[in-house]
This record gives sequence, structure tokens and C-alpha cells, in this order.
Amino acid sequence: MAAHLVKRCTCLLREVTHLIPATAPVGPLRLSGVTHRTLTFSAPSPTSHSPGPLKELVEKEQVFSPYPQLQEVDYLIEKATRPAQLLELLNGNHSLQHNHRALIVIQLSRLLSGKPEEKALLVQDVRFQQLLCLLNSQISQVWHGTLVKLLRSLYALPLPKTSKELRSVEQEIRWRLRRLKYKHLAFLAESAASVKEQHSQELLTELLVHLERRWTEIEDGHTVVTIMVKAGHLSESLMNRLEDKCLELMEQLGPEEMRKVLLSLAAQNRRSVPLLRAISYHLVQKPFQPTKGMLLDVAYAYGKLGFHQTQVTQRLAADLLSLLPSLTPSEVAHCAKSFALLKWLNLPLFEAFAQHLLMRAQHITLPHVCNILLAFARLNFRPEKEDHFFNVVHEKLEPALTSLEPALQVDLVWALCVLQQVQEVELQAVLHPGVYKKFLESKSPKDQSTFQKLLHINATAQLEHPEYKGPLLPASAMAPRPLTTGRNVTRLQKELQERLKTLLGEADRGSFEVVTQYGWVLDAEVLMGSEGQFLPLRDFVSPHLAQPLGSQPLPSGAKRLAFLCWEFPNFNSRSKDLLGRFAMARRHLLAAGFLIVDVPYYEWLDLKSEWQKDAYLKDKMRKVVAVELAK
Repeated sequence: MAAHLVKRCTCLLREVTHLIPATAPVGPLRLSGVTHRTLTFSAPSPTSHSPGPLKELVEKEQVFSPYPQLQEVDYLIEKATRPAQLLELLNGNHSLQHNHRALIVIQLSRLLSGKPEEKALLVQDVRFQQLLCLLNSQISQVWHGTLVKLLRSLYALPLPKTSKELRSVEQEIRWRLRRLKYKHLAFLAESAASVKEQHSQELLTELLVHLERRWTEIEDGHTVVTIMVKAGHLSESLMNRLEDKCLELMEQLGPEEMRKVLLSLAAQNRRSVPLLRAISYHLVQKPFQPTKGMLLDVAYAYGKLGFHQTQVTQRLAADLLSLLPSLTPSEVAHCAKSFALLKWLNLPLFEAFAQHLLMRAQHITLPHVCNILLAFARLNFRPEKEDHFFNVVHEKLEPALTSLEPALQVDLVWALCVLQQVQEVELQAVLHPGVYKKFLESKSPKDQSTFQKLLHINATAQLEHPEYKGPLLPASAMAPRPLTTGRNVTRLQKELQERLKTLLGEADRGSFEVVTQYGWVLDAEVLMGSEGQFLPLRDFVSPHLAQPLGSQPLPSGAKRLAFLCWEFPNFNSRSKDLLGRFAMARRHLLAAGFLIVDVPYYEWLDLKSEWQKDAYLKDKMRKVVAVELAK
């Protein structure tokens, strides 16, 4: 057969050589296409060896098309609305090809989507079983794109785990992996990931290997975004490649595709700073009219990833403010939460959030109120109509507070404490032994964090509500917790401790990393006498400690100084205003009798020498004492 093929090609080439001098240049021969078919060879005839004119040879060659014209059965399959209509096509009245049988299975799966009972009946139908059997015998002739969709359809149908038809399709996919297009591989990976069987997971592993090796085949931005959304979460190394390719093709991406990339990164919690910066640049520079959905999704993604970009955030706030009347309560709550995660307090926007809640007070649900309240507390924001706003909040919370999850109860009451709007009934609800004991005995980090908030609520009841009569947390609950004693020391805290030790001279005249019963940790504590001298701390009573020390009362005129380091994350974005949590800490310590020496990062970083830092701390202490004496 091979020899016959070579002879035939030789004859064609010889005829071309004879015709070139007498005719115009001949362009490259193009066949309109060849169908996917098995090559068969017949016995050579005597006339096949004698070369004739080139024109006759070409005319004798049959031209095949890879995409034959649609037949009547194709339209019947596409327009079918019931499984019975598709099964009737198998009765022999229609000429079905191998590809038609695959299309019938695909359409059956589509029609029965979300109908598990009908799927089970279909699998047991004799006609369907015969269809699968015939399809299995011709699986090698099914087109690539149809085969990919067929596998997904078989996954959707409840076929037995040991179905040979399913295994046959998977094996055929393995044989064709090198010939499949890149988008087909991504589609298959998404389908195989939804199946937990071992054979499907093995196929998924092979698909991911091919996707990682052939990532350079991606040539357009739409493809890379589609694969990132569908298959990026399945492999970290693949996602790294896709991020690189996305950066390369960023110029081709439109606003909608950028939105999909951001949501994909947020879903995987991947804070790819180069990619986020590139997206931010194009969001700012490209002229487009953002939709409501896009603004909300971009705000969510930036908030989830904690990525700050001033120009993008300003544009989001301005565009959302203009669209606010059209937002639903749920969208307003999610938007407020996103900006709170970004630590971005845009006063007009947040005032509009508060006004939106007041205007829809009768229809807004408790979860939406909770989200807005927690967002306001994080940013320490109080609306202009403060009394009216919090009256609505209390009306929504009062009948439902005790029915909420204990952790959510604590979060809501803690938020009201931050905003100085908590009521006695709400304090009693979370300081009840039935609530705090669940967190006191737990060792999980989440429950420990919740108990830390209970300490802050307890401190609010003690220091800011003198009329409160109880209950309170027991003294045994005030012992230092792992969450407070095991925190990392920052560079600012370390340098502050070193300079204070130099100023104090003796070790017993200052304490560092002081854990208080209020749930706050002091970076340093100093006791200063009436004449400005430093006193030994351990000799005098310390009612603020979780484990009190000393027995002597404070000398007349003595003052306790608490040093608090404020790092960059403690502030609102692009602001020198503390977040709600740290503003409450400062308030509590002032109410406990401390004089606060604030050491913010933006002042400390300007100090270059040790002499400057020592002079800065001395000046801070003198000013704090002078302000207290002036009162």
C-alpha cells in the first residue's frame, strides 16, 4: 500500500513538472477539507499506474468536507424539547451517523438538567442503553468538540461507576489529548473536577499537566480569562502561568474580562500584586461606562484581597454614590462591607448608606442591618442622624438578638460598644454565663478572638456604664489568653522598648507588653511621680492588670502613663483616624485612669537618630502631663 501511494505521488509531481513551462505559475493545492474517516486501500488496478494529464487526475480526486451540510436529523435533535422526541430518532427511520448519537446524548443531558428522577429512568431505558452501546463502538469517529461535550454530559447523567461507556470515552480523550485545542482541555478539566471517582481524577491530573505545558498556546485575552475562571483553581502552578499570560495580554482585556479576573483572584484568595496593579491602571485609564454589577464586584474583590488603589477606590465611591438609589438593601450591605474591608471611609457614600437604611427601615432585614453596623464600627463612623439611625438599629436587634448565633451576638454588641451606642439589655445578653462559657472553654483561634471581644464588652460595662449592675465576667476569665501573650513584636515596638529602657535607667521602673483585664495590651507602662521622677511599678497596686501586683497605694500626684504604638494597619486608609477597634482601646484606657502617650508610625519614621527618638519620647510625656494638669 505504501509503495502504491509513493508511485501515485510521483506521477502527480512528474505531471506538474511537465506543465509548469507551458502554464502560469500554479499556486499551492488546497483541498476544501477531509472528513475524519478511516483510510482504506483497494487493490491496484492496471490503469492506476499510467499517469494521465494533471487536470484529469485532480478531477478524479474526490473532495471531502470536514463539516458536511446539516441534515434533517440535526434540526430534529436541536429542536427537541422532550427526551421522548430524541429517543424516537433511534427507531431506524433516520440515517444516524456516529456524531448524531453523541449529539442525542448531549441533548438528553441538557433537557434533564436538574431532574434526577427522570435521569434515573433514562439510564434504565433499553433504547438509551442501546444508544450508548452503538456510540461506544464508534467512539473513535466522534469529532473532538462533540467528544468533549459528550464526556461532560455522561458525568451529568447518573451512570454506574463501572460503566464501560464512560471509561471508553475517557480513554478516547486520553488518546486525543495532544490533538485537542487548549480551550477543550480547560473545558474537560472543569468537567472532570466535578467528579470524585478515581478514574476521573486520574484524567484530571493528565489534563492539568497538558494545560501547564501548553500554556504558551494562548493567543488572546478572552481565552486566558475563560481558562482562569474555569480551571485556574485546580492547579496553583497553572494559575501562576495564567497570571503571567494575563499580564502579557492585559491590553486586550475589556472591563468585563477584568471583572472576571478579579473575581477569580478573590475566590482563590490570590493577592497577585503585579496583576492587580495592571488591572487598576487600565480601570483608571480606559474610558468605559461601568455597570452596577461591575462596581460591586470590583469593590468586593479589592476588599477581599485587601488591595488599596486610591484612584480606583475613589472612582468606585463616586460611581456607586450616583447609583445608590437603584441599589437593593443587600447590595448596599455588601458594598458597605467591601469598603470597610478596604478601610476606606468616604463620608458622602457612608452617609448615603445610612440614609438608605432609614428610608427602607420597614423592609430592611436583620442580616443587612448587621452588615452595615459592623462596617460602620470597623471604620468608627457615626452618621449625622445618629440618634434616628441607632433607634432603628435597636428596634431591629432587640427582639432577635438572643435568637442569633452566640458569635454574631458578640460581634453586634461589640460593634455597638465601639460606636458608644450599646444598651444595658444588650450587655446583659452577651455577658450572661450561658454565652461566655462557650468561648471561655474553647481553644479554637476564632472562639478565642470572640472571647477577646467579650473582654472589651466587659470593659465597656465597667468603665463607660457605671449604672450597669451586671452580670460581668468572673475574675478567673481575666487571665492572659494565648491570643494576647503570643503576639509578634513589630520594629516600632522593639525600638520604643529600647529607647524607654535607656530613659528609665532601671528595669523595675517600666513594664512592657502589659496585659490588662480590659482585653488590651499596653506596649509600655510607666509610673511618674508628682515631681516628674519615675517610680518602681511593682511596689504599687495595679488594679488594671489581669493578675494584680503590689500592695502600696499610689503616691499623691502620681500618674500612670500608657505607651501605645500605632502601626499603619491601625488607621483608616489615607487617614490619620484610628479604626474603631483602636479608638475604643484608647477610650477604655483613658477611662481606666491612664495618660496615653501615642506613638504613631508616621511620626516615629521621621526620627533618624537615637537622640531624636529620646527627645521625642520626653516631649510626648511632658505634653501629656501638662494637658492633664491644665484640666
